[in-house]
Amino acid sequence: MNLWLALEPILEEPSIEANLRQFCLVLSVSLGVATLSRMFSVLRNIPYTLLLLLVGLGLAVLDVRLINLSPELILFIFLPPLLFEAAWNLNWQSLKQYAVPIGLYAIVGVIICVTFLVFGLQAWAGASLATALLVGASLAATDPVSVVALFRELGVDKKLTTIMEGESLFNDGVAVVAFNLVLGIALGTEQFDLSVSLTRFLVFVGVGASIGALIGFGLSFLTQRFDIPLVEQSLTLVSAYGTYLVAEELGGSGVIAVVITGLILGNFGSRIGMNPRTRLVVSEFWEFVSFFINSIVFLLIGDQVRFDQLLDELDKILVAIVIMIAARAISVFGLGALSNAITGPAMDLPLKGQTILWWGGLRGSVSVALALSVPALLSERQEIISIVFGVMLFTLLVQGLTTQPLLEGLGLLGDQPLKLEYKQMAAHRVALNRVVQRLEEMKQNQEFDPEFVAYQRSLVEGQLEQVQETMARLEQQHETIRAYAAEKLREELLAIEADTYAEFIRAGQLKEDLAPLLATVLPEHAAETL
Repeated sequence: MNLWLALEPILEEPSIEANLRQFCLVLSVSLGVATLSRMFSVLRNIPYTLLLLLVGLGLAVLDVRLINLSPELILFIFLPPLLFEAAWNLNWQSLKQYAVPIGLYAIVGVIICVTFLVFGLQAWAGASLATALLVGASLAATDPVSVVALFRELGVDKKLTTIMEGESLFNDGVAVVAFNLVLGIALGTEQFDLSVSLTRFLVFVGVGASIGALIGFGLSFLTQRFDIPLVEQSLTLVSAYGTYLVAEELGGSGVIAVVITGLILGNFGSRIGMNPRTRLVVSEFWEFVSFFINSIVFLLIGDQVRFDQLLDELDKILVAIVIMIAARAISVFGLGALSNAITGPAMDLPLKGQTILWWGGLRGSVSVALALSVPALLSERQEIISIVFGVMLFTLLVQGLTTQPLLEGLGLLGDQPLKLEYKQMAAHRVALNRVVQRLEEMKQNQEFDPEFVAYQRSLVEGQLEQVQETMARLEQQHETIRAYAAEKLREELLAIEADTYAEFIRAGQLKEDLAPLLATVLPEHAAETL
């Protein structure tokens, strides 16, 4: 009661009440659209993030403005948890496996994009140097949230998903650093110097990566000392925001810091410091956070569009779109060829995959945040915002909505539907086996009438037999499914071994993590032995 009396004057402030109403309105609209997208078959082929963008654009046409989307709201509220969630779920082994193409796309690709946009906008659109620099740096950040979600839903090859997500995570950080470097040049307060810019870039990235590693490993070892799922879940949330703020305060890249922290906690900390149940709880929590924030941010992006201002800059927007697509093509195909030459045939990135990476390089929330963060004292600020918004809308609506047909046309879905069916059958088999075990316990403990338990068990075993027959048929008819089943078996065995080592570490019987011995025993392509 005393607490309520203390809070009552604060809650009665008109600004807080108005903000709460706005937030509830935004949340209701976004979650309503996300729900409807799953209920009606007509809408299921459209990624819910793009559907939210369309609804936001509809509200903008009606001049209904839900809330003012500021750069601080995106960079400090929305971006850290989205980066953390993506990094948490990114497998370190896969990231290391495809480190060459990811590194080339995330660093060299940003340089190519910025360079082409700067020279192209000045030469063909008559843009000033300040506009060209800031538009180029803003549009260098890819944000393929909807495309990656589509990849996962359709079961697209893991290589493409990993490369696209890894590139996006790291080039966000590089693009933000590049934007900060060119901002002073655009404002006329600094002169371009290659050695100075390179040094500042390395400092930004180095400080961010160091802080991210320090916090990530620190929390990993801290969570070994206790097993309280809600506390460990809360620590991951605090680390996402805290890492970003600390890195920015100390002159580093907050984006890089959060990505490093998320990678460490997701691949190392969750193994040695969390039991499997806690790890599942935390993963489900971050899946909810990602859905929640994406549901809001895409709606608000669409709602911020000013169509009259876009029309005023339509010529520059069209030029920027053409340049960006061309720069992306040179970046993806050129660097893809270089990556293939470095890594060799075993890690070859095929031309069809490169085509999807090229077309799926969408622009989103990071580009919008950078454009909105241009200081008001710069006379070209509105021009920059309009160009970035126009290009972003093209990538999300045109490229985003045509990615699935392109995947089908290139034949990249292939046997992925079969793999999805096999995974569903595998999950059914595990669940039904557990039900059978529970029924056996009931029978032994005489918890229910034996005849009733026996009847239920016969029904479950009949379903289990059908599932096993379906899985056996898929393995017999499709060689890729046999290889896939063998790969999943290998991953499961390695995970069991790693979890066992983690138990010894948590118990204090081991001081450091051990590399799984089975990795050297089990063949990489176990299907060959079947």
